[in-house]
Amino acid sequence: MPDSTINRAAQKDALFPLQRLQAYAQGLPVDRLPCVPIVGNTAARVLGVTVSSLRNNGKILADAQIASYRRFGYDNIRVFTDLYTIAEGMGAQIRVPEDETAFLAEPAIQNVSGISGLRPVDPCRDGVLPEQIEAVKRVVQEVGNEVPVTAALTCPFTNASFLIGAVNLSRLVLKDPASVHHLCKLSLESALAYAEAIFNAGGTPSLTDAMSSSSVISPKQFEEFSYPYLKTLVDYIHSKSRSATLHICGKTSPIWDKMADTGADCISIDNDANLLDAKKKIGHRVRLMGNVHPSAIMLQGTPQDIRREVCKCVIAAHDNPKGFVVASGCSLPTETPFENIDAMLDAVREIGYPVSVGLLEEIVNNS
Repeated sequence: MPDSTINRAAQKDALFPLQRLQAYAQGLPVDRLPCVPIVGNTAARVLGVTVSSLRNNGKILADAQIASYRRFGYDNIRVFTDLYTIAEGMGAQIRVPEDETAFLAEPAIQNVSGISGLRPVDPCRDGVLPEQIEAVKRVVQEVGNEVPVTAALTCPFTNASFLIGAVNLSRLVLKDPASVHHLCKLSLESALAYAEAIFNAGGTPSLTDAMSSSSVISPKQFEEFSYPYLKTLVDYIHSKSRSATLHICGKTSPIWDKMADTGADCISIDNDANLLDAKKKIGHRVRLMGNVHPSAIMLQGTPQDIRREVCKCVIAAHDNPKGFVVASGCSLPTETPFENIDAMLDAVREIGYPVSVGLLEEIVNNS
């Protein structure tokens, strides 16, 4: 049993996250719903270091994620700095500002003639991947006995866009699908290699696929260029007897069924989508997670705003047949106020479990 004196935030709870999640999955009594404000580079603010220092130093990244978990007491640690770590290992140029999130400066190649020169990554050698893996290992060693430890894994179609550029990829989807599949297959090999390294470090991959959004590609294009590769990754995660969580940004309602067809155990719903609609359509197939707005509410709102929005999410999805995790709709902006993250957790603690919908409706109506 973890020592509760180690984790001040967890003293507010009757259970540690692993205990809560296991009991919740089995339909046993729990103190509250699981809650995951998706903390990324906000962890740098908790530790008091620059954002750039997290990216290429496994110890600092681990220390920041551990400090953030202990500060807030949420139910999953997600080791993450940016979406470009695999693409960088394959040759993409990444700009790393001193104290902001890294971004893509140049894709790995400029046109299809460069595809033949691309190689899958070696997570033990290429780019910052060894440091990310080191961070996973350190987090698991320190707190893996009390909280699930995951690591963000950029999925093949999104990674392909970083290899050749989003505009080029959009053109190729229409004019040269074979080249798109070639890029996706190379990206899948890299993703599987990174996933294996994450497992070897004691963590679980958390799948993220921003460019597969229906805001970017059509459902038909998703089915052709994204779905097969996602399913392969989910199958691989299941082969390790772990559950798979899948997040796709933006509008996803047209592809919810196909997302569930991947076999993902939990689907993270962006704030652009409707939780109630998701529950009605796929809630009998997958656990849902979401979807308080990370910018308009978590960054810019007040604690009272957050309490109200959490209540709305719980009203919509607390009775999802496969379960529900209260969460932000996507990764939190770096400067999200600590008091707002506290407010999300405190709201879930106040609500408790089982849920009284009447009480929540009263909170919403009086806010």
